[in-house]
Amino acid sequence: MTIPYLTAAKKAPKGKDAPKEAPKEAPPKEAPAEAPKDAPLEDQSPTVEEPTGIFLKKPDSVSVETGKDTVIVAKVNGKELPGKPTIKWFKGKWLELGSKSGARFSFKESHDSASNVYTVELHIGKVVLGDRGDYRLEVKAKDTCDSCGFNIDVEAPRQDASGQSLESFKRTSSPPHSLMAPVRSPNPREVVEEEKKKKKKDDDDLGIPPEIWELLKGAKKSEYEKIAFQYGITDLRGMLKRLKKAKVEVKKSAAFTKKLDPAYQVDRGNKIKLMVEISDPDLPLKWFKNGQEIKPSSKYVFENVGKKRILTINKCTLADDAAYEVAVKDEKCFTELFVKEPPVLIITPLEDQQVFVGDRVEMAVEVSEEGAQVMWMKDGVELTREDSLKARYRFKKDGKRHILIYSDVTQEDGGHYQVMTNGGQCEAELIVEEKQLEVLQDIADLTVKAAEQAVFKCEVSDEKVTGKWYKNGIEVRPSKRITISHVGRFHKLVIDDVRPEDEGDYTFVPDGYALSLSAKLNFLEPPKIHLDCSGKTSENAIVVVAGNKLRLDVSITGEPPPVATWLKEDEVFTTTEGRVRIEKRADSSSFVIESAERTDEGRYTIKVTNPVGEDVASIFLRVVDVPDPPEAVRITSVGEDWAILVWEPPKYDGGKPVTGYLLERKKKGSQRWMKLNFEVFTETTYESTKMIEGILYEMRVFAVNAIGVSQPSMNTKPFMPIAPTSEPLHLIVEDVTDTTTTLKWRPPNRIGAGGIDGYLVEYCLEGCECSWQAWWGWWLAQVGVQSRELKIAPCREGEGRGGEWLDIPKPRLTCHTSPLPEKAGPPINVMVKEVWGTNALVEWQAPKDDGNSEITGYFVQKADKKTMEWFNVYERNRHTSCTVSDLIVGNEYYFRVYTENICGLSDSPGVSKNTARILKTGITLKPFEYKEHDFRMAPKFLTPLIDRVVVAGYSAALNCAVRGHPKPKVVWMKNKMEIREDPKFLMNNYQGVLTLNIRRPSPFDAGTYTCLAVNELGEALAECKLEVRGEGVAVPNTG
Repeated sequence: MTIPYLTAAKKAPKGKDAPKEAPKEAPPKEAPAEAPKDAPLEDQSPTVEEPTGIFLKKPDSVSVETGKDTVIVAKVNGKELPGKPTIKWFKGKWLELGSKSGARFSFKESHDSASNVYTVELHIGKVVLGDRGDYRLEVKAKDTCDSCGFNIDVEAPRQDASGQSLESFKRTSSPPHSLMAPVRSPNPREVVEEEKKKKKKDDDDLGIPPEIWELLKGAKKSEYEKIAFQYGITDLRGMLKRLKKAKVEVKKSAAFTKKLDPAYQVDRGNKIKLMVEISDPDLPLKWFKNGQEIKPSSKYVFENVGKKRILTINKCTLADDAAYEVAVKDEKCFTELFVKEPPVLIITPLEDQQVFVGDRVEMAVEVSEEGAQVMWMKDGVELTREDSLKARYRFKKDGKRHILIYSDVTQEDGGHYQVMTNGGQCEAELIVEEKQLEVLQDIADLTVKAAEQAVFKCEVSDEKVTGKWYKNGIEVRPSKRITISHVGRFHKLVIDDVRPEDEGDYTFVPDGYALSLSAKLNFLEPPKIHLDCSGKTSENAIVVVAGNKLRLDVSITGEPPPVATWLKEDEVFTTTEGRVRIEKRADSSSFVIESAERTDEGRYTIKVTNPVGEDVASIFLRVVDVPDPPEAVRITSVGEDWAILVWEPPKYDGGKPVTGYLLERKKKGSQRWMKLNFEVFTETTYESTKMIEGILYEMRVFAVNAIGVSQPSMNTKPFMPIAPTSEPLHLIVEDVTDTTTTLKWRPPNRIGAGGIDGYLVEYCLEGCECSWQAWWGWWLAQVGVQSRELKIAPCREGEGRGGEWLDIPKPRLTCHTSPLPEKAGPPINVMVKEVWGTNALVEWQAPKDDGNSEITGYFVQKADKKTMEWFNVYERNRHTSCTVSDLIVGNEYYFRVYTENICGLSDSPGVSKNTARILKTGITLKPFEYKEHDFRMAPKFLTPLIDRVVVAGYSAALNCAVRGHPKPKVVWMKNKMEIREDPKFLMNNYQGVLTLNIRRPSPFDAGTYTCLAVNELGEALAECKLEVRGEGVAVPNTG
């Protein structure tokens, strides 16, 4: 609270001849020096500029002592702005404080949305002399812009002759103890002397070192700004003034022969005269108050006595406490008027009071004057009108009486109260006691079941006492189920149709007493299982696809909370971690299976119990999966371009009937399987056609059910489609002797792709065609044969196999084919045996496998160890060694050799185990020791897999990117099971970009897909979830 005669002084305009202000204190830290909101209208200066434009309150000019803090406050009307304003503070016209200020300057903005008022503050800490000068506040919002100026004057702390500060000239808010300080009338002579000293000190000290002044005096005017910024000088105006005074001699005033005194003082209600003497009586003269021109009136009287000009101010009030100036042409002189208020005395002091909680309290004091300002304090803390709403008190003025009123006093309101004026103070004690209330019957704890009634009842000694009921600290309100009654000394709370949410702690609190009665309501409810089988096929049965996650969330109710127990068949299950686990919550119990397996199928039971009872529910879990691969896959017969494939159905159909089979075949040695059918084949015998005669093939079979496609069966044994040769022609007996028989025949007309390697001759006795025997037991390559030591038993005339009648045992001739030729294996033990000059001798051994064909030569290549680029050396080298010439000196070479036969070069070469280093003669190369950079790195996914939602029947693709060296091996998995050569999935790897294409996915293709990259340094894993939406077998949300 601000005492009127100690209000803040107005800032006098600055000028060359203007006197300095009377001494004053800096306003309190972090608080703007502004008049109280409750101050009477007469306490405000009538000459204060009314707010204009967008400013509700413009910044005030202030004066502050060196080393203290100050705060400048302004308020902006947001209703006049099109949007949020941009606030900028400037020193002078162009120096923006936001960018050049430093740590001592801080800014604060706040917005009151209710009134749409923006409050902005400028905080300056530890003010120095260089901070004084003119400042400007600029507000911009789109096309709206406004600004206003203010002044900050900085002065050093001053003391009078007795060492006391000149408190009598201060007009600012003071701490409470200053209200009782006596006010001393200022001595004008002392004021003049202090002004001279201050002016001289201010002129001599701007906080700038002497060496900087010398630098500025010798510099050009264009360099002043650069030097100021270099040495941190912010008061450019003061610096320029001092430089100007140092170079220009001060001129005497030409208009005034006698100026105003630096300061005047007058008691409130009295009048005062301000006099000035001018050099020319005809010169026009104007008087100003706080910068505004004063017009003649009954209060302000102007007199002209010769060259003297006198201003008389009648009946001075606190509003006349201001800065005054006189202007004659371009010259001005200044002064300040201090209005002293007489002390306010306390006529009737406060009295001590003792009351009870809830009573009305009025604490009154009578002072000597009406409208006087007083300060109320409680326990040393000021009571203000701003805090009255929170503290439930209010102030009242009745003439000279000032009253503090508590309508409903509490114990916190008790304490030591003081009333202070500028002429005295008084004290009193307020004691607040609790009323005593006796409890005749306390409320008791209740335990009820659902739908029953709960009644809380208590009895107190006073019939008039009212109170409130609370549940868990929240007030209970009457409703259809809740009834609150008060009959005499009895208080009742009745709850009908008790529910679980009614359970809690109930409290009755009598009004006006520090007393509470509490009891607990316990709710009993039999346990109940609320089972929801999503995806069920029958009552309490659910189906889950193998590899998917299953989560059975079972809601449970009951009071006290029931205990849940899970059983699989008749075995109790208690595991809370792992693939199969139990998760418990306050109102539910969950049975979780990560990646369901066939062994998880069975009946699961949940049993919940509490003291009231128990409940049981059963769930049958059926795990469906893709079927096992077909069994006993084999080729029963082959033809020229066909083969018959037979197999057995799988032993396990995955819980769903097998709908058919998919078949694939490939050439032996190839990795590319070709689909034989796109629609499922329902039989177990299949004829594969359109094969190439003489090529070895393999086949395999997949089983299909409603869930998906099984793993492939075992490959069949390699088989070759080939047409049999026809029988030899024109078999005849050319000659018969006692011991030999000569046979001749011609090759068959039709020879198969296998060719003819030879002939087999068999014979049997006439009439014994069932016992053919080989003639010699080996193959014959020619078309004629002479048999020696042949014992021919007597026999009848028989029919020869060539179609003629012979008197010899009946021969039989058949043809036999040999395996087809193929590529040979690589050479073995490739070694560099000798190195001389630029030559190297390379030797190797023939391959173990010649590919059923003669080796026609060897293909030799060389490579520099640095580049490992291979170049041809020899083609079809027939020996198992060679000499490589024209090697480059200083290089080191590897060699590799391919085997060549009629089918071409071998698939892989034999690489030399050692190298050939070509050294320069007479010079030994000592290689630099360096550590080769290790480019190896473990696999790392650069782009992870992303969860996808696709529509059934439309192809989908999963993409990710991996990096690693050596190149990692990539494995795709679905639900932790590796996806092998499934015809539904196509896996690509292009320069580390991995793609899994899924052809026409069905709902059972949904699940968790994993991409695993592995090399010798480690492995990396990326996962995503695929959801397939469409008609099909219901797949539960397995979370």
